[in-house]
Amino acid sequence: MAEGGDAATVAHEAGNAVQETPKAEPEKAAAPAEPAPPAEPAEPTVRTIVLTGHGGYDKLSVQQKPQPKAGKGEVLVRVKAAGLNFSELMVRQGLHDRMTKPPVVLGMEAAGVIEELGEDVSGLEVGQNVICLAQTGMWREIVAVPATNVFIMPEEMSYEEGAAIPLSYLTAYFMLFDFGNLRPGKSLLVHIAAGGVGWAATQLAKTVDNVTIFGTASASKHDAIKENGVDHPIDYRTRDYAEEIKNISPKGVDVVLDPLGGADTSKGLQLLRPMGKIVTYGSANMVKGENRNLMKMAKTLWQSTSVSPVSLVKTNKAIAGFQLAHLTGEIELVRSAFQDILNMYKDGKIKPRIDSVWAFEQVAEAMQQMNERRNIGKVILSPEKEPTKPAEGDAAPTSPLKKKKPSLFRRLSKRASRSKDEGEKKDEVKQEEQEKADDNKATNGHVQQTPEDEKIEDEAAETEEKVDEAVKQEEAPTEPAAQEEKKDEAPAEEPEKIEVAVENPAETDDAKAAAADVVPDDKPVENEEKADGDASQEAN
Repeated sequence: MAEGGDAATVAHEAGNAVQETPKAEPEKAAAPAEPAPPAEPAEPTVRTIVLTGHGGYDKLSVQQKPQPKAGKGEVLVRVKAAGLNFSELMVRQGLHDRMTKPPVVLGMEAAGVIEELGEDVSGLEVGQNVICLAQTGMWREIVAVPATNVFIMPEEMSYEEGAAIPLSYLTAYFMLFDFGNLRPGKSLLVHIAAGGVGWAATQLAKTVDNVTIFGTASASKHDAIKENGVDHPIDYRTRDYAEEIKNISPKGVDVVLDPLGGADTSKGLQLLRPMGKIVTYGSANMVKGENRNLMKMAKTLWQSTSVSPVSLVKTNKAIAGFQLAHLTGEIELVRSAFQDILNMYKDGKIKPRIDSVWAFEQVAEAMQQMNERRNIGKVILSPEKEPTKPAEGDAAPTSPLKKKKPSLFRRLSKRASRSKDEGEKKDEVKQEEQEKADDNKATNGHVQQTPEDEKIEDEAAETEEKVDEAVKQEEAPTEPAAQEEKKDEAPAEEPEKIEVAVENPAETDDAKAAAADVVPDDKPVENEEKADGDASQEAN
């Protein structure tokens, strides 16, 4: 019983233990996730040409930058075309006096459509075609510009023309009419007459009666600049422009527009007539090649004219300097001049010439077009133009990462070494030809001889007879036979010499080809100074 009772007790306790074991609670349903806050709209960006550093074409790149906003007194403009100027080439190389530390967005002029007006802007409307002028920052798809620097575009004007007018025509306008005081019957020298400012200066000067214009440009551009109004085009590459002007106008000219600097400023000053004026507005002679050339800079500065007021008094001449970028505080003066320019355009008196239009992505090629002096008129950048490939058979623009040109010292050393080798080859050829001529002369009795030759041969013959007589007396009788045998063998050797000279024309041809290669290659070296000037003359 006890055992049975104990078993029952154990069973009862075990049942209680089972009942006391807590049951697993069912999992609670997950709480609904809170809705995520709406994502903020991405900040709009625009394609922008950025100068990342000073140097070559590879320092320019197209990047996405935040879209500008129209601030108080500003206008938001969608750019359709932007101008490229020589000053941007100088900024890229680190030569411009108003440089901003990279990275920076370049561009001083553009044309486009107003998209938004900022606070306190009046006289302008959204959708109007306008021309914009600024210190920098125009190479964007959308720009914010002070309303005072925005001008309504004439209806008949294209965006490319609108972008080509501001800097070139304002610069020429102030130099001719403010500094130059150009009046009827006067004469004018325009350097780089096929460039943007030169083209504008020629047209503006022709709005004054009976003005004689001398213009420098390479010969291939003479027809274009004559059609634009230049009376006397001068090829500075083959002529001294100062001498050419003096031949036509012995007293010189009344106004000189000088974008070159250095020695050309001195020449321009000498070309002035009494009461004449030279206006300098650049230092294009400093720019040579893709990258900054310190030797060229130093040379240009060293050759720059230093003139005292006393010398100007004695010669009755004037020197002026101009740069539109330094007129930032004279907005009313600029607006008044630009309105005159737009009126001239409406009247058909002026019309900018567009040389070429390039996509933003081809800004390096556009700069190269100008740097290599291949443009006639204005070079334009367009954010809406698709990059184009050169046509088949056309030379593609040089890559921004092109191989660096060897130094002048290495080129000269290489040419000197090559010239020495070619000179030695020439001497060898001449020596062979002389030997051949002597051999022919000795073997051909019918060759005409000079009296001097006959006299020498007679004396040699007499000497030879005396020697023969002495030999016959002193030597064995077999010796003459041996000598006779040698004489018989001698003529057999002569054709061999002639045959060698004929069978090895490669040496002569190689020497001639090498000599022909040396001649044209040496010419630029002999005219290194002139070539440097040539490069500067075609700048924009």
